[in-house]
Formats: sequence, C-alpha cells, structure tokens
Amino acid sequence: MLLERGYRVIGLDAGFYADCLLDSANTTYVRHHADIRDVDAKVFDGVEAVIHLAALSNDALGEFNTSLTDEINRDATVRLARLAKSKGVRRFVFASSQSMYGVAATDSELDEDSGDKRPLTAYGRTKWEAECEIKKLADVDFTVVCFRPSTVFGVSPRLRCDVVYNNLVACAYTTGRIEIKSDGTPWRPVVHVRDVCAAFLAGLEAPASLVNGQSYNVGIRDGNFTVRQLAETAQRLVPGSTLVFTGEHNKDVRTYRVSFQRILSELQEFYRPQWDLQRGGQELIDFFQTVGFAEKHFRGRKCNRLDQLRFLQENKIIGPFLKYLSP
Repeated sequence: MLLERGYRVIGLDAGFYADCLLDSANTTYVRHHADIRDVDAKVFDGVEAVIHLAALSNDALGEFNTSLTDEINRDATVRLARLAKSKGVRRFVFASSQSMYGVAATDSELDEDSGDKRPLTAYGRTKWEAECEIKKLADVDFTVVCFRPSTVFGVSPRLRCDVVYNNLVACAYTTGRIEIKSDGTPWRPVVHVRDVCAAFLAGLEAPASLVNGQSYNVGIRDGNFTVRQLAETAQRLVPGSTLVFTGEHNKDVRTYRVSFQRILSELQEFYRPQWDLQRGGQELIDFFQTVGFAEKHFRGRKCNRLDQLRFLQENKIIGPFLKYLSP
C-alpha cells in the first residue's frame, strides 16, 4: 500500500518467518535482515518516517519468553525511537495493541485515555510501557503517534492462523468444524489488515499538530464482537460447517469492548475503513481456494508463529535468545 502511494520503502526484519509463504510476496523494495536489538543509527540515514511493527506479536508469543518480550517489545522499541530521533527522522508511527486493556467491564466501550490498562500478558504490558516511554520523545521536530489495532484478520502471503477470526474461518474451511475452547462470551474487537495499514498511512499523512503524542484504537464502527459472533459468521461463510463449544478453557477472562470514536472522528479525512467480517471472511475463503489451503497448512508452522519459532530453535537456526546461531 505504501508503494502504491509512491513512497520509497525500506523494510527491516529479523526474517524468522521469511519461508512461511503461501503465495508470492512483493519484493520490489529495499530489504534488510536485522534484529532491532542490534541495529545502529545508520539504518535511519535518509529516512523521513518509521512505521515500527517489530515485536513478539500477540499474547501467546509474548509468553514464549517474558524476559525476551521485555527486551524486544519495550526496551528495543524505545532504543529504536531514540536512534530515529537522533538521526532526524520526522515521524515515528508505533504499532501498539489493545491487549493493554486486558479485562474490563463490557457494559461500556474503553477509550484511549480513560480506559483502564489492565494487561494480563507480557505482550500487552510491554506495548503499554513502550507507548508511555516513546511518547516522552515527541516534540515539534519528532512526531510520535501510536495505533492500537484490534485483533487483525485478513489475507497476506504469510498468512497467520494464530489470530482469532483467521483461525475460525480456516478451521471451518479445512475441517468442517469450528471448535471454541471458551464459552464464546468474551468480547474481541477485530479489524482487517488493510484497514490497519490505512491507519498507519493516516499516521504518516495527517497533520503533525493533529496526531503528535496521540494514541488511537484502530477498528471499524461497531467493531466489537463476541467470540460466538465471530464463530457464527465463520460458520455462515462455510456452509455445512458445525460449531462446537468445548469449554476446556472454561471462561476466558480476557474480554473488553473498545471505542473507535477518536480515530473515526479526528482522522476521518485520513482513515476510512472499508472491510467488515463478511467481506474479509470471503476474501480468506477465496485465498484458500487459490492456494489449495488444507488442514496441514492450518495447523502447520508456516501459519502459526510460535510453532515456527520452535522449529527454528529445534533445528539450531536460532538460539534461546532468538538470535541466529550462524550468519
């Protein structure tokens, strides 16, 4: 989407998921393989803006090693922002998370400022702590804007099945059965990946005077759903699939409803979300048909990030501290 809008793009990534392709990916931009814990200031030479996505990026991955989550999601993020500022980068757009809300009463929607932060996981906690620190760097020469996406869904060449709606649709498509391990009552805000990208673009293009030092929940109008509602939508998209509540996790305590009023009003000239559950779910099914998606893919390491990290460790490609064991 950046390339389509004429941006010169440089990608920087550790490369842990480089071989997790189900479909061809765009490679027409400069790419660097590096660990954000190790990069030096020269990576920002000639760079005007940073969209910072790198992290152990969901609750399960964050619990993989909580000390590493602190090191990568918080400490390396803050270090990266300081390096960027020191090199004259003008904007720093941070991919934060709604996991910082953790658990909350669901009779009202949480806004960005007054909503209590009760993270239940290392992932949610470190995203919140990083936000607090990098916002301190904001000034007239360095715009910092934080986006807290809902749980993301949708098609990508390196498809993830360890996120809730993708998981439900993929499970229905490949097995004919959707298994819900809770009672289905927890609330989950969800948002399509292209709408998240649109939010990051808004962070680049909206006036600094509007966004500097701000945090935005990213989602769509009426974008809060129960797990049961998500599962029932997946079931409708895959005729003949059955819905089963196993209850093995009893009641999932992670539940919250989030307000999207700020982004939908303050950034309405820059952020216009286009994707709902039905459209995004059908896109997934069309993609599955195109790539011959099967249960082996759904349950395999290429679509489940924690499984991929374990595979890399078991095969002595990366070590216990998520560092490559050879160049």
